[in-house]
Amino acid sequence: MTYKTRGVCSREIKFDIEGNRIKSVQFVGGCSGNTQGVARLIEGMDVDEAIKRIDGIDCAGRGTSCPDQLAKALKEYKASH
Repeated sequence: MTYKTRGVCSREIKFDIEGNRIKSVQFVGGCSGNTQGVARLIEGMDVDEAIKRIDGIDCAGRGTSCPDQLAKALKEYKASH
């Protein structure tokens, strides 16, 4: 699935889910080191657990962040599957 981000440096997030587990995550744009780190930590994690851990994280007072946008993407995925 591809999710277009809002309010952050990354432009989109591509991810695959298999059996309610996050199989892969790739951020397009954004702070490379941070987004790679988030992706590696989240891969293999249960979707609900990932949402619980990263939902609501703020970056520099923007009201959102790349991890928060990933949580929104995962919620959107869950709502449609």
